[in-house]
Amino acid sequence: MTSIQPFNVRGAGLGLRRELLPDLLTQVPDSIGFFEVAPENWMGLGGRQARQLRQLTERHAFVCHGLSLSLGGPRPLDVALLDGIRAFMDAHGIALYTEHLSWCGDEAGHLYDLLPLPFTDEAVRHVATRIRQAQDILGRRIGVENTSTYLVPPGAQMDEAAFVDAVVREADCLLHLDVNNVHVNSVNHGADAMACLHALPLDRVAYVHVAGHYVEPDGLLVDTHGADVIDPVWALLRAAYERCGPVPTCLERDVNIPPLAELMPEVMRIARLQSEVASSRRLQQEAA
Repeated sequence: MTSIQPFNVRGAGLGLRRELLPDLLTQVPDSIGFFEVAPENWMGLGGRQARQLRQLTERHAFVCHGLSLSLGGPRPLDVALLDGIRAFMDAHGIALYTEHLSWCGDEAGHLYDLLPLPFTDEAVRHVATRIRQAQDILGRRIGVENTSTYLVPPGAQMDEAAFVDAVVREADCLLHLDVNNVHVNSVNHGADAMACLHALPLDRVAYVHVAGHYVEPDGLLVDTHGADVIDPVWALLRAAYERCGPVPTCLERDVNIPPLAELMPEVMRIARLQSEVASSRRLQQEAA
Protein backbone atom coordinates (compact mmCIF):
# COMPACT_ATOMS: atom_id res chain seq x y z
CA MET A 1 0.00 0.00 0.00
CA THR A 2 1.35 3.43 -0.92
CA SER A 3 0.39 6.92 0.13
CA ILE A 4 -0.52 9.85 -2.07
CA GLN A 5 2.08 12.61 -1.80
CA PRO A 6 1.82 15.06 -4.71
CA PHE A 7 2.99 17.96 -2.57
CA ASN A 8 6.20 19.80 -1.80
CA VAL A 9 6.26 18.85 1.88
CA ARG A 10 8.52 16.17 3.30
CA GLY A 11 9.66 14.98 6.68
CA ALA A 12 8.67 16.36 10.07
CA GLY A 13 6.81 19.64 10.43
CA LEU A 14 5.66 22.01 13.13
CA GLY A 15 2.57 24.13 13.53
CA LEU A 16 3.55 27.79 13.21
CA ARG A 17 2.54 29.83 16.26
CA ARG A 18 3.27 33.50 16.81
CA GLU A 19 5.02 32.68 20.09
CA LEU A 20 7.65 30.79 18.09
CA LEU A 21 8.34 33.50 15.51
CA PRO A 22 11.26 35.23 17.27
CA ASP A 23 13.26 32.00 17.38
CA LEU A 24 12.23 30.79 13.93
CA LEU A 25 13.07 34.07 12.22
CA THR A 26 16.56 33.82 13.67
CA GLN A 27 17.16 30.23 12.58
CA VAL A 28 14.95 27.31 11.58
CA PRO A 29 16.34 24.02 12.92
CA ASP A 30 17.34 21.56 10.21
CA SER A 31 14.94 18.93 11.59
CA ILE A 32 11.90 21.02 10.63
CA GLY A 33 10.94 20.06 7.10
CA PHE A 34 7.89 22.30 6.82
CA PHE A 35 5.41 24.42 8.75
CA GLU A 36 1.63 24.30 9.06
CA VAL A 37 -0.64 27.34 9.36
CA ALA A 38 -4.36 27.84 9.80
CA PRO A 39 -5.13 30.21 6.91
CA GLU A 40 -7.96 31.88 8.85
CA ASN A 41 -5.37 33.15 11.32
CA TRP A 42 -3.05 34.66 8.70
CA MET A 43 -5.13 35.78 5.71
CA GLY A 44 -5.47 39.52 5.34
CA LEU A 45 -2.69 40.35 7.76
CA GLY A 46 -0.49 43.30 6.93
CA GLY A 47 2.51 44.96 8.47
CA ARG A 48 5.21 43.20 10.43
CA GLN A 49 3.50 39.83 10.85
CA ALA A 50 2.75 39.59 7.13
CA ARG A 51 6.40 40.31 6.36
CA GLN A 52 7.51 37.69 8.88
CA LEU A 53 5.25 35.06 7.36
CA ARG A 54 6.51 35.91 3.87
CA GLN A 55 10.08 35.57 5.10
CA LEU A 56 9.33 32.01 6.16
CA THR A 57 7.18 30.93 3.21
CA GLU A 58 9.84 32.11 0.76
CA ARG A 59 12.36 29.73 2.34
CA HIS A 60 10.35 26.80 3.68
CA ALA A 61 7.51 24.50 2.63
CA PHE A 62 4.08 25.12 4.18
CA VAL A 63 0.75 23.33 4.58
CA CYS A 64 -2.63 24.94 5.25
CA HIS A 65 -4.92 23.32 7.84
CA GLY A 66 -8.35 24.90 8.06
CA LEU A 67 -10.41 25.50 11.19
CA SER A 68 -13.80 26.87 10.19
CA LEU A 69 -14.99 25.61 6.81
CA SER A 70 -17.55 23.29 8.46
CA LEU A 71 -17.44 20.66 5.72
CA GLY A 72 -20.29 18.68 7.24
CA GLY A 73 -22.47 21.60 8.29
CA PRO A 74 -25.98 22.52 7.14
CA ARG A 75 -25.19 26.00 5.84
CA PRO A 76 -23.89 26.50 2.29
CA LEU A 77 -20.12 26.38 2.07
CA ASP A 78 -18.42 29.71 2.68
CA VAL A 79 -17.29 30.42 -0.87
CA ALA A 80 -15.73 33.75 0.10
CA LEU A 81 -13.59 31.94 2.67
CA LEU A 82 -12.54 29.37 0.09
CA ASP A 83 -11.68 32.10 -2.41
CA GLY A 84 -9.55 33.78 0.24
CA ILE A 85 -7.81 30.53 1.12
CA ARG A 86 -7.00 29.85 -2.53
CA ALA A 87 -5.55 33.35 -2.93
CA PHE A 88 -3.51 32.93 0.25
CA MET A 89 -2.18 29.54 -0.85
CA ASP A 90 -1.33 30.76 -4.33
CA ALA A 91 0.41 33.85 -2.95
CA HIS A 92 2.62 31.75 -0.67
CA GLY A 93 3.16 28.75 -2.94
CA ILE A 94 1.26 26.32 -0.68
CA ALA A 95 -0.05 23.18 -2.37
CA LEU A 96 -1.86 21.21 0.36
CA TYR A 97 -5.00 22.21 2.25
CA THR A 98 -6.72 20.02 4.82
CA GLU A 99 -9.84 20.38 6.94
CA HIS A 100 -11.68 18.46 9.64
CA LEU A 101 -14.30 15.85 8.80
CA SER A 102 -16.80 17.52 11.09
CA TRP A 103 -19.05 20.56 11.33
CA CYS A 104 -18.72 23.75 13.35
CA GLY A 105 -21.53 26.08 12.34
CA ASP A 106 -25.26 26.32 11.65
CA GLU A 107 -27.74 29.01 10.70
CA ALA A 108 -26.85 30.93 13.86
CA GLY A 109 -23.16 31.17 12.99
CA HIS A 110 -19.94 29.50 14.11
CA LEU A 111 -20.16 27.28 17.16
CA TYR A 112 -16.41 27.33 17.92
CA ASP A 113 -16.13 23.59 18.30
CA LEU A 114 -15.62 20.63 15.99
CA LEU A 115 -18.77 18.55 16.20
CA PRO A 116 -19.23 14.93 15.07
CA LEU A 117 -21.10 13.88 11.96
CA PRO A 118 -23.66 11.07 11.95
CA PHE A 119 -22.23 7.89 10.42
CA THR A 120 -24.98 7.53 7.82
CA ASP A 121 -25.21 7.15 4.06
CA GLU A 122 -26.94 10.52 3.86
CA ALA A 123 -24.09 12.20 5.73
CA VAL A 124 -21.56 10.56 3.38
CA ARG A 125 -23.33 12.01 0.34
CA HIS A 126 -23.77 15.42 1.98
CA VAL A 127 -20.17 15.93 3.06
CA ALA A 128 -18.67 14.35 -0.07
CA THR A 129 -20.62 16.79 -2.24
CA ARG A 130 -19.28 19.69 -0.20
CA ILE A 131 -15.71 18.38 -0.35
CA ARG A 132 -15.95 18.15 -4.15
CA GLN A 133 -17.25 21.73 -4.24
CA ALA A 134 -14.36 22.90 -2.05
CA GLN A 135 -11.87 21.10 -4.28
CA ASP A 136 -13.33 22.73 -7.37
CA ILE A 137 -13.04 26.21 -5.82
CA LEU A 138 -9.53 25.62 -4.46
CA GLY A 139 -8.36 23.99 -7.69
CA ARG A 140 -6.69 21.10 -5.81
CA ARG A 141 -7.49 17.90 -3.97
CA ILE A 142 -7.80 18.42 -0.25
CA GLY A 143 -7.25 16.18 2.76
CA VAL A 144 -9.95 15.55 5.37
CA GLU A 145 -8.94 14.77 8.94
CA ASN A 146 -10.42 12.08 11.14
CA THR A 147 -11.52 14.00 14.23
CA SER A 148 -11.74 13.36 17.95
CA THR A 149 -15.26 12.68 19.19
CA TYR A 150 -16.86 12.56 22.61
CA LEU A 151 -20.19 11.09 21.56
CA VAL A 152 -21.51 9.20 18.55
CA PRO A 153 -24.67 10.73 17.04
CA PRO A 154 -27.62 8.30 17.06
CA GLY A 155 -28.70 6.35 14.02
CA ALA A 156 -25.24 5.26 12.88
CA GLN A 157 -25.28 2.93 9.87
CA MET A 158 -21.53 2.26 9.99
CA ASP A 159 -18.53 2.75 12.24
CA GLU A 160 -16.10 5.67 12.03
CA ALA A 161 -13.56 3.94 9.80
CA ALA A 162 -16.21 2.86 7.30
CA PHE A 163 -17.64 6.39 7.29
CA VAL A 164 -14.24 7.98 6.64
CA ASP A 165 -13.54 5.45 3.89
CA ALA A 166 -16.90 6.11 2.23
CA VAL A 167 -16.39 9.88 2.32
CA VAL A 168 -12.88 9.97 0.88
CA ARG A 169 -13.80 7.61 -1.95
CA GLU A 170 -17.10 9.34 -2.77
CA ALA A 171 -15.38 12.74 -2.73
CA ASP A 172 -12.15 11.47 -4.36
CA CYS A 173 -10.15 13.38 -1.79
CA LEU A 174 -7.19 12.59 0.47
CA LEU A 175 -7.02 11.47 4.08
CA HIS A 176 -5.34 13.64 6.68
CA LEU A 177 -4.60 11.07 9.37
CA ASP A 178 -4.49 12.24 12.98
CA VAL A 179 -3.04 9.39 15.06
CA ASN A 180 -3.74 11.14 18.37
CA ASN A 181 -7.43 11.31 17.42
CA VAL A 182 -7.37 7.57 16.74
CA HIS A 183 -6.05 7.01 20.26
CA VAL A 184 -8.45 9.50 21.87
CA ASN A 185 -11.49 7.94 20.21
CA SER A 186 -10.40 4.40 21.01
CA VAL A 187 -10.17 5.23 24.71
CA ASN A 188 -13.33 7.34 24.83
CA HIS A 189 -15.42 4.77 22.95
CA GLY A 190 -13.82 1.56 24.22
CA ALA A 191 -12.24 0.37 20.97
CA ASP A 192 -8.87 -1.10 19.98
CA ALA A 193 -6.73 1.75 18.65
CA MET A 194 -4.54 -0.34 16.37
CA ALA A 195 -7.56 -2.05 14.82
CA CYS A 196 -9.21 1.34 14.31
CA LEU A 197 -6.08 2.65 12.61
CA HIS A 198 -5.82 -0.25 10.18
CA ALA A 199 -9.52 -0.02 9.31
CA LEU A 200 -9.08 3.53 7.99
CA PRO A 201 -8.43 4.10 4.24
CA LEU A 202 -4.67 4.34 4.69
CA ASP A 203 -4.11 4.13 0.94
CA ARG A 204 -5.45 7.71 0.82
CA VAL A 205 -3.13 9.18 3.48
CA ALA A 206 -1.26 12.26 2.30
CA TYR A 207 -0.52 13.95 5.62
CA VAL A 208 -0.37 13.12 9.33
CA HIS A 209 -0.87 14.93 12.64
CA VAL A 210 0.60 13.86 15.96
CA ALA A 211 -0.20 15.61 19.23
CA GLY A 212 -0.82 15.32 22.94
CA HIS A 213 -4.09 15.42 24.85
CA TYR A 214 -5.57 16.03 28.30
CA VAL A 215 -6.96 13.33 30.60
CA GLU A 216 -10.04 14.36 32.58
CA PRO A 217 -10.42 13.05 36.16
CA ASP A 218 -13.02 10.52 34.94
CA GLY A 219 -10.62 9.21 32.28
CA LEU A 220 -12.11 11.01 29.27
CA LEU A 221 -9.44 12.12 26.81
CA VAL A 222 -9.70 15.62 25.36
CA ASP A 223 -7.80 16.50 22.20
CA THR A 224 -6.20 19.72 23.42
CA HIS A 225 -2.87 19.69 21.54
CA GLY A 226 -1.46 21.00 24.78
CA ALA A 227 0.81 18.24 26.08
CA ASP A 228 3.62 15.92 25.04
CA VAL A 229 2.86 12.99 22.74
CA ILE A 230 2.47 9.75 24.69
CA ASP A 231 3.96 6.35 23.85
CA PRO A 232 0.74 4.69 22.55
CA VAL A 233 0.38 7.53 20.04
CA TRP A 234 3.99 7.14 18.93
CA ALA A 235 3.24 3.43 18.41
CA LEU A 236 0.28 4.30 16.21
CA LEU A 237 2.47 6.66 14.19
CA ARG A 238 5.02 3.92 13.58
CA ALA A 239 2.26 1.51 12.55
CA ALA A 240 0.87 4.11 10.13
CA TYR A 241 4.31 4.60 8.58
CA GLU A 242 4.70 0.86 8.18
CA ARG A 243 1.56 0.86 6.06
CA CYS A 244 1.87 4.21 4.30
CA GLY A 245 5.55 5.01 4.33
CA PRO A 246 7.07 8.07 6.06
CA VAL A 247 4.25 10.48 5.20
CA PRO A 248 4.82 14.19 6.00
CA THR A 249 3.88 14.61 9.66
CA CYS A 250 3.20 17.73 11.70
CA LEU A 251 3.56 18.12 15.45
CA GLU A 252 0.57 20.07 16.74
CA ARG A 253 0.95 22.25 19.81
CA ASP A 254 -1.81 24.82 20.20
CA VAL A 255 -1.86 25.57 23.95
CA ASN A 256 0.72 25.41 26.73
CA ILE A 257 3.26 26.23 24.05
CA PRO A 258 6.81 25.82 25.35
CA PRO A 259 9.92 27.41 23.84
CA LEU A 260 11.00 26.08 20.47
CA ALA A 261 13.93 24.20 22.02
CA GLU A 262 11.48 22.14 24.11
CA LEU A 263 9.39 21.21 21.07
CA MET A 264 12.31 20.11 18.95
CA PRO A 265 12.85 16.69 20.60
CA GLU A 266 9.38 15.61 19.45
CA VAL A 267 9.94 16.99 15.94
CA MET A 268 13.25 15.13 15.84
CA ARG A 269 11.54 11.96 17.07
CA ILE A 270 9.14 12.16 14.14
CA ALA A 271 12.06 12.57 11.73
CA ARG A 272 13.96 9.71 13.34
CA LEU A 273 10.94 7.40 13.15
CA GLN A 274 10.44 8.32 9.48
CA SER A 275 14.07 7.48 8.75
CA GLU A 276 13.89 4.16 10.60
CA VAL A 277 10.76 3.04 8.76
CA ALA A 278 12.09 4.22 5.39
CA SER A 279 15.31 2.22 5.94
CA SER A 280 13.33 -0.86 6.99
CA ARG A 281 11.13 -0.64 3.91
CA ARG A 282 14.18 -0.34 1.63
CA LEU A 283 15.73 -3.43 3.19
CA GLN A 284 12.50 -5.35 2.74
CA GLN A 285 12.30 -4.32 -0.92
CA GLU A 286 15.91 -5.33 -1.52
CA ALA A 287 15.32 -8.72 0.08
CA ALA A 288 12.15 -9.39 -1.91
